[in-house]
Amino acid sequence: MIVRKLRLQRGWSQDHLAELTGLNVRTIQRIERGQSPSLESQKALASVFEVDVSTFQPGAPTMTQDLEPARATIEDDEREAMAYVKGLIGFYSHLASFVILMLIAGIAVGFNNPIFLWVAGGWGVGVICHGLNAYELLKPFSVRLEKRLIEKRLGRRL
Repeated sequence: MIVRKLRLQRGWSQDHLAELTGLNVRTIQRIERGQSPSLESQKALASVFEVDVSTFQPGAPTMTQDLEPARATIEDDEREAMAYVKGLIGFYSHLASFVILMLIAGIAVGFNNPIFLWVAGGWGVGVICHGLNAYELLKPFSVRLEKRLIEKRLGRRL
């Protein structure tokens, strides 16, 4: 999350960061998903972002302390906003896939073909549900259930 925040603050793509650091794009993606970077990757990232190497070490105090000048911390509201936006981007990708593939299929087999209509209708319902969920309009599970599952996972009460 720290790498993603620093990258987004600068307006860089993952490809651009990979180019600047000399790391593979897949490495950047893995680090942004939470995999611990190697010492070499930490050094490359620290150099590019102009922060201390410890910023990228597991268990480092970067999640709660502010590191100047890069402000390499992630507040709870920022983490929540990143997760929300990631969900929206996932929905937009799903919607774009649906539109493109349905246009291609409709042209190939005909928009009035019963099989096309069933597939488009079924997938369309999935896209709508995904959108409702991404925009947090559809809450299929209660907050109580969510809290219970989190407490079960943690093995303690919140």
